[in-house]
Amino acid sequence: MTNPINAEIIAIGTELLLGEITDTNSVYIARLLRDIGLNLYFMTTVGDNEQRIANAVRTALSRADIIITCGGLGPTIDDMTRHGIAIATERDLIFHQYLLDKIAERFSTFRAKMTDNNRRQAFLPDNAVVIENPVGTAPSFFVEHNGKVIISLPGVPREMKYLMTESIVPYLRQHFNLGDGLIKARVLRTAGIGESMLDTEIGAEILQASNPTVGLAAHTGQVDIRITAKAATEAQADNMIAEVEHKLRNKIGRFIFGTDQEQIEDVLVQLLIKHNSSVAISETGIGTPISHSLLSISREINFITSTQVFDTPQRLRETLSTDVSMPIRELAEFAASSITKHRNTAAGIAVVSNPEMDEFHADTESGTAVAIYLDSDIRSRVFGFGGKSDIASDWVRTWSMSMLWQMLVEKFANP
Repeated sequence: MTNPINAEIIAIGTELLLGEITDTNSVYIARLLRDIGLNLYFMTTVGDNEQRIANAVRTALSRADIIITCGGLGPTIDDMTRHGIAIATERDLIFHQYLLDKIAERFSTFRAKMTDNNRRQAFLPDNAVVIENPVGTAPSFFVEHNGKVIISLPGVPREMKYLMTESIVPYLRQHFNLGDGLIKARVLRTAGIGESMLDTEIGAEILQASNPTVGLAAHTGQVDIRITAKAATEAQADNMIAEVEHKLRNKIGRFIFGTDQEQIEDVLVQLLIKHNSSVAISETGIGTPISHSLLSISREINFITSTQVFDTPQRLRETLSTDVSMPIRELAEFAASSITKHRNTAAGIAVVSNPEMDEFHADTESGTAVAIYLDSDIRSRVFGFGGKSDIASDWVRTWSMSMLWQMLVEKFANP
């Protein structure tokens, strides 16, 4: 049996570690590697320090056959990828006049003057192979080392993407005899069930299978199930994924609201419109995350007939004439029921949150409550954070829409 070929990505740049920019390059590279059937088990980020870069490359060489670095190939003193790779592979840096001439030629096409520091870009590790970069000035290269390969790409996304698709993927296919093999993934999106319960419902037989593999990824109020298949052809991968998906739908289909890029907002709106159903929304102390999200999908008048917004739970209590001592969960349930009946809608969503509290000081007695009312059935949940929390909007929006979707599915499945 042929040993699997493993790859590793090293993103280089102190700005990544400082949180100044988001590393989208590694995500792009990872998807291309997946599509040609390469295993990717590690992605590393390292700052602009030649010794730390060298250490990251050495570590990658100990566990991967293909190492792709991204960034650190510019002309400034903190661009140290070339030095780090030279140290890791015990090579000298060699100056190439023709590379400097190429760089100068590129600058002339831009009608810009090349500065002296661009000379640094003409140094490469000994015996490195240049990867022509017609869309930028940073010379890219690869180094073969002890049967493995280190590929260094620029950090500019436009240049990296061009070189990956035009040069690197064809090189990897040929050099590692990859043929047409690929890795394909499909995501089933679930709502109304937590990660631990979903794990139990699916069972170890499916979750521990090797090909296709099944993995869970929890988000705010939702859990994704990723099915990943490695096969010689796309048709084979599709068939393998379909077989596992069928098993999963038999087990937990009632919780699956969509696939791949589908969002709960889109699916909920489609369901409401399909069944000519309407919903009224009451949001207190948290702004308008629910109504704003739904209305951004569609302005169909028949699925949202009314929204009400209050600054504080006290304002809501005054409007509903409730006891000031009523807990926020009961208050949210009363508000959901009240707005549904008052507006004569099919369903109601109410969220009540303390706008002065964040996730560090609130609790389930004074934080946030969400309630859904549908056909005299009411379901609610309390959260230990207030409306001031950074996570409040996402949690109440996702949980409320997920729960309403599930209640509607149950209703229409059992009219």
